Amino acid sequence: MVTLDKAIMATYDKEGEHFEVYVDPDKAYQYLEGSKKDLKNILVVEEVFRDAKKGDRAKSGALQKAFGTTDLLEVLKIILKKGQVQLTTEQKRKKGEEIRAQIIDIICREGIDARTKAPIPPTRLENALEQIRFKVDISREPREQANEIVKKLLTILPVKFEKLEVAVRIPPEFAHRSYGTMKMYGIRKEQWLKDGSLVVVVEIPAGTQGEFYDRVNKLTAGRAETKVVER
Repeated sequence: MVTLDKAIMATYDKEGEHFEVYVDPDKAYQYLEGSKKDLKNILVVEEVFRDAKKGDRAKSGALQKAFGTTDLLEVLKIILKKGQVQLTTEQKRKKGEEIRAQIIDIICREGIDARTKAPIPPTRLENALEQIRFKVDISREPREQANEIVKKLLTILPVKFEKLEVAVRIPPEFAHRSYGTMKMYGIRKEQWLKDGSLVVVVEIPAGTQGEFYDRVNKLTAGRAETKVVER
C-alpha cells in the first residue's frame, strides 16, 4: 500500500455534505478501468472525511443520510462510482493517450474523406490533428470530441460520417460458417437460395469497407460476390 504522501483524493458531494477519502492512485485507477474487481487495498486511510487536510471526519449520521450506509467499503464504492477521483500526472498522460487513440479509431472507422469517398488513414488524421492543435480533454467522452473535431477539420480534411449497405453473396460451402460473422456486422436483409448460397445486405461504417472486404475474402477463399447498394 502506498504512503499517505503518494495517495490521491476521491471526493463526493451529496445531501449538502462534502466527503473525501485518501486512495491508492494505481489501485483506484485500475478499479475505475475495470481491471481490478474488488475494493481491497484501495483506501490508504480507513476514514471518510469532511475535510481530509484538517483531519475533520464525516459523522456517521451524515454518511447514513448520503450513502444509506456507514459501511466503509460500500461508501468507497459509491464515491469511486459517482464522485471525482484525482489523477496523477502519469495517469492523466496515459488516459489522454487512450482517449486520443479512441477518437482516431472512431473517425477512421466511421468516417471517409468527403471529397474522394475513400477511408482516412490514421497517419493522415494524426497530421491533421497536429495542424488544428487538437488537445484531448480527459473529462469528456471520445465520441463527443470526435464530432467536434470533424467540424474543425473541414478546411484541412473534410470528414463525413457515413454508413454503407453492402450486398454479399456467399457460396454454399461457406454460407453457414460465414453467417455468424455477417450477423456481427449487422444484417439488414438475408435470403437463403435454393443452391444453399446465402445473400445478405449488411450495413457497415464507410471507413471499415476495406477491413470488411478482407474479412469476407478470408471467410470464402475469395469466392464471395460483393456490391455496394445504392440508396
